[in-house]
Amino acid sequence: MRISRTAATATAVVAALALTVAGCSSSGGKSSEEKTKDGSGGGKGVSTPRMKIAMITHSGEGDTFWDIVQSGAKQAAAKDNVDFLYSANKEGQQQSQLVQAAIDQKVDGIVVTLAKPQAVQDVVKKAVAAGIPVVTINSGAQYSKQLGALGHIGQDEGVAGEAVGEQLNANGKKKAVCVIHEQGNVSLEERCAGVKKTFKGSVENLNVDGTNTPAATSSIEAKLQAGKDIDAVVTLGAPVAAAAVKAKGDAGSSAEVDTFDLNAAVIKQFKAAEIGFAVDQQPYLQGYLAVDELWLQKTNGNVIGGGRPVLTGPAIVTEKDVPALEKYTARGTR
Repeated sequence: MRISRTAATATAVVAALALTVAGCSSSGGKSSEEKTKDGSGGGKGVSTPRMKIAMITHSGEGDTFWDIVQSGAKQAAAKDNVDFLYSANKEGQQQSQLVQAAIDQKVDGIVVTLAKPQAVQDVVKKAVAAGIPVVTINSGAQYSKQLGALGHIGQDEGVAGEAVGEQLNANGKKKAVCVIHEQGNVSLEERCAGVKKTFKGSVENLNVDGTNTPAATSSIEAKLQAGKDIDAVVTLGAPVAAAAVKAKGDAGSSAEVDTFDLNAAVIKQFKAAEIGFAVDQQPYLQGYLAVDELWLQKTNGNVIGGGRPVLTGPAIVTEKDVPALEKYTARGTR
């Protein structure tokens, strides 16, 4: 696994019900002394007062990336004696309503993504004004500080895209398609812009619906059939990589499929030589550190990273890294 040199140098409607039902609260106490279901170990819980932390993301249905984020958050919650509530909606307005539901529940902290910052900025500021500390993760790092968040945890999306462009150059590619699976998501747009910045060949963006796999597959297939000279397909999420692999086969294309993010399916695709490389932003770490930061702030006044973004990636992963990572992806933590 190779860490990008650039990154290394870069210092609802029934919203309340959704939070409660989708929460799957992680608990401390006795359960925190046992091994968690993901196999990552438990350890003894702390003796600090019980906290309630809500995480609200922009995840669409079936996106396994957010399962990994939740694994990290739940592990930290078990350790920190925290009730962890999770909810998500890919639509900015609905995500905003879920944040409001968390405020109404008087939670002790909020973790939120800023994929569509204009839609959620007012309610995030409202949470901060109400005295609820907020940590942003994954997307919208450039908006985090101005909204009053303690800090941001994730990768620099532009830098991650630049790392992909550099890797495509190293692989000798000349024409790439960058597949955006959620239109309007600022982080996905930043990734493709980063690819264009460093890639010496040409890059064209392709918008697909990441929650509709058959439609996404058809769109990618049509693109490959129309552009026989396309020699690289860059997907921005692991579930879309599977669609791209199928589309490549159906189109009779020889393009290399590369992707952002890992999951167990991507590891299998590596072993089958269906994926060239992947970019890992360590989503488990994003969930874990976000919960830990809110706990540390409440119990010890700490701010991780001194208020600056804490980078969890990018790292370029190839088939050589599969033996070291396979057991972690199998249990849903990488």
